Amino acid sequence: MPLEAGLLEILACPACHAPLKEAEAELICTSKDCGLAYPVRDGIPVLLVDEARRPA
Repeated sequence: MPLEAGLLEILACPACHAPLKEAEAELICTSKDCGLAYPVRDGIPVLLVDEARRPA
């Protein structure tokens, strides 16, 4: 389920404050140093660092 464009524009990575991009069921941090992937559950982004997946 895609997020509204307006919502995606105002969301930022809670760890480094970089913009996020949507990919499947996750929001990915666009920062080269951070790159955390935050899950989207039932259309709601879970922007908790403890819930984020570390980059491979």
